[in-house]
Amino acid sequence: MNSSSSVYIEDTRRWLERAVIGLNLCPFAKAVHVKQQIHYALSQARSVNELRDELEMQLRELITFNPEVRDTTLLIVPTVLRDFLDFNDFLAEAEAVLKALDLEGVIQIASFHPDYQFAGTRADDITNFTNRSPYPTLHLIREASIDRAVEAFPDPEAIFETNMKTLENLGLEGWTALNVGPTPTPESHHEK
Repeated sequence: MNSSSSVYIEDTRRWLERAVIGLNLCPFAKAVHVKQQIHYALSQARSVNELRDELEMQLRELITFNPEVRDTTLLIVPTVLRDFLDFNDFLAEAEAVLKALDLEGVIQIASFHPDYQFAGTRADDITNFTNRSPYPTLHLIREASIDRAVEAFPDPEAIFETNMKTLENLGLEGWTALNVGPTPTPESHHEK
């Protein structure tokens, strides 16, 4: 892995540690992080078709592992689907891949994007940041792990509301201070 590739993974790990775990946006993330059961997969895709193939490969790979070794996968996608609407459209294809592999009810795909926007919110609404990551990211989660985590958590429905309040209290300035965005690279200056 070259140094620019490792930047994507390190940025994602920093976001996970400082925002997702640090702000307790997902009360289930800390355990798999501490146990090193998260696999960080860096997509090399240059097209949606290539990404679909990589997603299929990552799903197949995830289910071959014992959950004690690899419980979840973060598929980081720095090269395609930079536009949130394109990314959001791809989620239907991701679900189709799950169905084709007969993994519905076995694996769930959560989505994160630098420009994530919940329906009915303004782009600058701080609550969107609960799902904002440094790069487009598909989180492949075992349903059995979700079920175990939910059993251990007294009120899983409250997570969403708690997250909204956490970010409203933090504000944009507080989020910016977390420094959980992408590391500027020479390539990023040419992409804009």
